[in-house]
Amino acid sequence: MNREILRLAVPNILSNISVPLISSFDTALMGGLGGTHIAAVGLGSMAFNFVYWNFGFLRMGTTGLTAQAYGRESRAEQAQALLRGGLLALVIGLLLIVLQQPLVRFTEWLLNIRADQIALVEEYFFIRIIAAPAALLQMVLLGWFFGRQNAIWPLILTLAVNTCNLALSYYLVAGLGWGIAGVAWGTVAAQYFGLLLGIGFLGYGRWRESGFPLSRKLLSLRSGAVSLGAFFRINRDIFIRTICLTLSFAFFYNRANALNAATATVAANVILLQLVNWLSYGVDGFAFAAESLVGKYAGAERKQDLARVIKGIFAWGMGLAAVYALVYGIGGSRLLALFAPEASAGDTLTVTLRYLPILIAFCLLATPCYLMDGIFVGLTASTAMRQTMLLAFAGYLLTYYLIGRHFGNWGLWGSLLTFMVLRAGMQGLWWRLGWVKELGVRE
Repeated sequence: MNREILRLAVPNILSNISVPLISSFDTALMGGLGGTHIAAVGLGSMAFNFVYWNFGFLRMGTTGLTAQAYGRESRAEQAQALLRGGLLALVIGLLLIVLQQPLVRFTEWLLNIRADQIALVEEYFFIRIIAAPAALLQMVLLGWFFGRQNAIWPLILTLAVNTCNLALSYYLVAGLGWGIAGVAWGTVAAQYFGLLLGIGFLGYGRWRESGFPLSRKLLSLRSGAVSLGAFFRINRDIFIRTICLTLSFAFFYNRANALNAATATVAANVILLQLVNWLSYGVDGFAFAAESLVGKYAGAERKQDLARVIKGIFAWGMGLAAVYALVYGIGGSRLLALFAPEASAGDTLTVTLRYLPILIAFCLLATPCYLMDGIFVGLTASTAMRQTMLLAFAGYLLTYYLIGRHFGNWGLWGSLLTFMVLRAGMQGLWWRLGWVKELGVRE
């Protein structure tokens, strides 16, 4: 079981940690232009991600449904999950481009972006939104590969996309001097390159498995183990869950800006959240392995193996979280200096170092909720995911307004950490009370 977990988790970790590498690299590129640009690229990413991350259900729903179909050895249901997810991703991606003006206005209001930040944030957003269809379709492809227990192709795809992104962004910013626009255009070009590569992998895989079913009947309302109504219910619940998760970070940025803190504090928060991303993407390697393996064993109704893989996922995931805590604690100022290399970064680094202890606490206290997410996705227990997230989000807001707002930036970070702990606690309670069905799609 450990070998099976690591066979899926290690490629996922390698591919996942390359994702925050892009954001951290972009932050470092902007660091050469000053704290204002560091804050702008962080806020621009968050403004974009508020619209964009919410559609992560395209990957998660596809993974869970495909993994369960794989466990049942149903190729038709696997193809069904791919086609339904791909069509939904394409429609959503095109709508995001059409609605980009109201979307950016809403995110500016939500994040409470300052007047001196708006121009840079909008420049970044309007360029990067062009990549929405390609990025969303890639989510479906990645989810489908994961569901079929294939972590190698997602690794190759992610590394290829991110290498392309790094090279283009560096050239456009450092070579041509395009500033924040160069970072955005580098991402757009890389995403469309990734889509073409992913389609190539898909075509190669279908050629190797001659006769893999792809037909219009797979889109019918009742075909397969999961009806179209159940497909949309699962994705709706995961969407609501993800909306709450994205709102939690949007609320963090909103309240951080409302503190009227110095630019150094805003930049410090961006850097610390970059390191939180490094943690989450690394631990998500085991969460993604849980999605694939839990889904497979749930689909095959192998309950003993299901229990064993869940225990193994937690053991490995918490071990990795401890490694992150050690690296962040030992790295200290040397590690943080990588994110603000400009000569005037002294204030930013001093402020960031002050809040480092809460980042170390994040490593150990937030990891369980990431791992539980993977388990729930594999079970397609979408109702449980939605309900636990709604309760945890309500607790987050209450914690901040009752306690956190009285302690400035410390209170804000403490409230966010409380939210992560509440997520894991609610998920564990749901599990203990028996409210999670092991075959969510058959509820």
